Amino acid sequence: MFYRRAGIRFSTYLKARAIWPLPLDRRLATLVLLLAVIAPFLVERLYLVSYLLPWIIWSTAVMGLNLLMGTAGQVHLGYGAVMGIGAYAAVHLVRAGAPFELAMIAGGLAAASIGVLFGAAALRVKGLYLAMATLAMQYIVDFVISHVPAISGGSQATITVPPVSFLGVPIVGDRAVYWFALTMCVIVALFMLNVRRTSFGRALAAVREKDYAASIIGVDTFKFKLLAFWVSSFVGGVVGTVLAVCYLRSVSPDQWHIELSIQLVAMVIVGGLGSVLGSFFGAALILFAPIVLNNLIGVLAETLSLQIGADVRAHVPLVLYGALIIGFLLWEPLGLAKIYNNVRNYLLVWPFRHAGR
Repeated sequence: MFYRRAGIRFSTYLKARAIWPLPLDRRLATLVLLLAVIAPFLVERLYLVSYLLPWIIWSTAVMGLNLLMGTAGQVHLGYGAVMGIGAYAAVHLVRAGAPFELAMIAGGLAAASIGVLFGAAALRVKGLYLAMATLAMQYIVDFVISHVPAISGGSQATITVPPVSFLGVPIVGDRAVYWFALTMCVIVALFMLNVRRTSFGRALAAVREKDYAASIIGVDTFKFKLLAFWVSSFVGGVVGTVLAVCYLRSVSPDQWHIELSIQLVAMVIVGGLGSVLGSFFGAALILFAPIVLNNLIGVLAETLSLQIGADVRAHVPLVLYGALIIGFLLWEPLGLAKIYNNVRNYLLVWPFRHAGR
């Protein structure tokens, strides 16, 4: 009914290999992008700054991590440290007078350089051992940032981000900040959607499935594992810069701890490994589910006149939040993106249940 393929004929391979080969998919993508662009005129400032902006930034970070975990099959538990490296490098360059465009690229390169050093462990170990190597990176970077005053100014210091401009346009005000973050998100999303259709993406998929088999068919696993860490870390460094400039407005050592890395990994797993759309779903669930559950508990307590203590009130949403995540993973281990895909495939042939999918 909604994704009907009847009457759609691909006359060229280029049309058949389009990102969205079905017309309705293209219309939905255009509509979502249009709504995202005009969102500052549709929603109040509180919702724009407190909900939409962090969702866009975190979704962009999840896409970068998803390239490594979902597409290349490499575990990374230190992505928060990668983002912190990029943020500190870019902020110091901006404070030194460098253009923000160059500072942002330099932040990505700094994060990629250090990320590759620790990603080299993927050449010899995998699975839990690789997870431990990236976890060690997280703690090492945390320690260096906190105890080297030249980087952070001290464990309790906060470095304020000065006003910046991008391509001559000042990033000042809520709308400008939001549109800049949205632009970075769209660029990363388009890159992630296209990378799977390239030889680089196919090589990463081969490495993910079985690196020994990939080596046999001629894929240089040494090269592509390092490239996966490099590209993912570069995106993380750039997103860390965007997070510092657009949302946090400052950088401090406590912003890049292990909690951020675990949160990003949870977003990848819940949203769906290797899925761009799942990156947005996972970020939305992890960011907003605790808030929604907390409000629901409050409304329920007031409606039923329940006397709930402050301690219980604070922990019940967290328990429900954890149960929600476990329920999603038990119901569909491939994440929210697979649930969306199942619904889409059902509508693709509805009401003809006998039709092939």
